[in-house]
Amino acid sequence: MTTVSMTEARHVLTELADQVRISGERVCISKNNKPALALVPLEDVRLLEMLEDMIDLKEALEALEEPGGIYHEAFKKKLGL
Repeated sequence: MTTVSMTEARHVLTELADQVRISGERVCISKNNKPALALVPLEDVRLLEMLEDMIDLKEALEALEEPGGIYHEAFKKKLGL
């Protein structure tokens, strides 16, 4: 992964964006010599979001199995919604 400073990234943002978009390479941007953020291909972001959704679904299904839990419709009725 390429690392550039925030100052350098400001000057070459278009080139960095093209590098990420075309080659799929990730770019780390540092501030005060510490990693601060990254430019990543959109496919990476979509994959992360999909993984987060899978984790959320797994946790929701596990919560439904917990004793004393109530289903959405019953909860809404209890709240008078």
